[in-house]
Amino acid sequence: MPSDELRQIHLRESLHHWADNGAEFRLLFREKISRLIDSYLIMRNSNTIAQTLDQGRELLRNQAWGAAFSRLSDADREAPLEPSDLEELAKVARLIGRETEAAELLGRAHQEYLSRGEAQAAARCGFWLGFIAILNDELAQASGWFSRADRLLADQPECVEKGYLLLPTAFRALHGGDPAIAYATFASAAEIGNRFLDKDLVALTLQGQGRALIRQGEVTQGVTLLDEAMVAVTAGEVSPLIAGSVYCSVIEGCVEVFDLRRAQEWTSALEQWCASLPDIVPYRGHCLVRRAEILRLHGAWPDALEEARQASELLSKPPPKAEVGGAYYCTAELHRLRGEFAEAEEAYRKAAQWDQTQPGFAQLRLAQGQVDVANAAIRRIAKEAREPGARARTLDAYVEIALAANDVSSARAAADELSEIVKRYDAPFLCALSSRATGAALLAEHDVRDALVFLKQSWTTWRVLEAPHEAARTRLLIALAYRELGDEDAAVAELTAAREVFKKLGAEPDLTRTDALLLKKAPETAGPLTSREMEVLRLVASGLTNRRIAAQLHISEKTVARHLSNIFIKLDLSSRAAATAYAYQHGLV
Repeated sequence: MPSDELRQIHLRESLHHWADNGAEFRLLFREKISRLIDSYLIMRNSNTIAQTLDQGRELLRNQAWGAAFSRLSDADREAPLEPSDLEELAKVARLIGRETEAAELLGRAHQEYLSRGEAQAAARCGFWLGFIAILNDELAQASGWFSRADRLLADQPECVEKGYLLLPTAFRALHGGDPAIAYATFASAAEIGNRFLDKDLVALTLQGQGRALIRQGEVTQGVTLLDEAMVAVTAGEVSPLIAGSVYCSVIEGCVEVFDLRRAQEWTSALEQWCASLPDIVPYRGHCLVRRAEILRLHGAWPDALEEARQASELLSKPPPKAEVGGAYYCTAELHRLRGEFAEAEEAYRKAAQWDQTQPGFAQLRLAQGQVDVANAAIRRIAKEAREPGARARTLDAYVEIALAANDVSSARAAADELSEIVKRYDAPFLCALSSRATGAALLAEHDVRDALVFLKQSWTTWRVLEAPHEAARTRLLIALAYRELGDEDAAVAELTAAREVFKKLGAEPDLTRTDALLLKKAPETAGPLTSREMEVLRLVASGLTNRRIAAQLHISEKTVARHLSNIFIKLDLSSRAAATAYAYQHGLV
C-alpha cells in the first residue's frame, strides 16, 4: 500500500480516537497546564521572598533599622523565617524600641532551635529573653529564662553562650553590694569572650570589671577599664545593642565617681552616636537625661528642662523604663531651683514612683520654710543612702538643712564624713562640695578665717567646673564670713556678684535670700571679737564650764576651747576670771 494511503489511514484513526476520548485528553491537558502554572507561581513567590529577605538583610547591614524591620517582617509573613533570621529581626525590634515584638521573635527562634536540637543557640535566645525581662522589671521571668539557658548548656562543651550567662550573676553581685564577687565573675566571662573572639562580650565584661573596681575603691584602675571598653565602642567593634549598653553604663560609672569631665565627654559621644542612627530608640532617653543634668550644672536651665521633658516622654512609652525616674527628678530639681514649687512637687511625686526623690524633696521642704520637716526627712535619707554618689549629695544637703535647723554638731559630722569620701574619690566636683560643707560648718562655729579658706577653695573649683549656680551659692557664704569679720564692703561685693548670677539663672529663692542679706546690716560686735566669741565670753562670765557651753551652743568642747583661746589672745587676757571681769566691765553680761 502506498505510503500516502497509510498516512491517511493513521490520521483517520487518530481523529476517531481523539473524538472518542476528547474529554479525557482535555482534562489531562488542563491538569498539566495547572501544574506548570503552580510551579511557576511557587518559583516566582520563592524568588520574591528571597528578594525581600535579601533587601531586609542589606538594610540591616546599612543600619537602616526601621526599614530593615519592615522588610524582614514582610518576608516572615510570606514564609516563616529561619531561626537565625528571627534572631536578627528581634535585634532590630529592640533597636527601634519594639521590645514586645522582640520577645515574641526570640521566643519563636528559641523553640525552633530546640526542635532542631541546637542547644547552644536556644540558650543564646534564652539569655536575651531574660535580659529583656530584666529591662521590663519582670524579674521572675528573667530568672526562669536564665535558669533554662543554664540547663540547656549543662551538657554542652565550652561555648561563648556560657560567658554571657555569667553576666546576670556578675551584675547581681555588683548591684547587690559585693563588688569583689562581681569582678571575679566578670573576669571569668571576659576569659571566655577572649577565647571565642566575641568582642561584644569582651566590651561588656570590661565595663563590668571597671564598675566593680570603682565600687572597691580602686577608682583609677576602674576608670581605665571603662575607657578601654569605650575604645572598642567608638571604634565600631561591637554591635549597636551592646554599644548602647556600654555607653550608658560607662557614663553612670563616671557620674558615680564624680568625674564630670569624663561623663560629659562620653555623653557627647553618645549623643553623636544616637544622631548617626536616627531610628535607634533605647539609648536616646538615657542620653537626654545625662545632657539635662550637665546643662543644669552649667546653668543652661531652660535647655535642661527641655531635654528632661523629652527624656521623660521617650522613657515613659510602654513599657516605661526605670531611667524615667531620673528624668522626672531632674525636672523637679530645676523647678525647685527656679522657685516653681508646685511644679517641683508634682515632678518629685512622679520620680517617687521610681524611688528617686531625694535629697531634692527634703531641700524643697526647706525652701518652703518647713525646716523641721526637711530636717526629719534628711536624717532618714542619710540612714538609707549608701551608694557613694547618692551619699555625697545627701550629705551636702544634710549640712545645709542641719544648719538651717541650728544643729551645728550634726552639720559638722556630715561635713566630716563628706571629707572622708573625698579621700577615696579625689574628684573636683566632690572636692567643691566638701570644701563648701566644711566651710559652712566652720562658719556656723564662728571659726571664720578657717571657713574662708575652705569656701574660697570651693568657689574656685566651681568656677573651673563652669557651675555658676553652685559658685554663687558659695559666694553667699563667703559674704557672711566677711560680714562676721566686720568687712561689710567685701560682703556687699560678694552678695552683689552672687545676685547677678541668680537673676540671670532665674533662681528666685536664692535671689530673694540675697536681697534680704543686702538689706540686712552687719551685726554689732564687741571690739575684735566675733559674734560666736561674744557668746562664749558671756557664757564663761555666767560661770558655765566648757562642757556646758558646748552643749548649749551645739558645738564640741574642743571648739569652745579654741574660741576661748582666741578671746584670751584678742583681749590680752590670761584667765577665765580675767575674761569674766572684762565681760562685766564692758556690759556684756
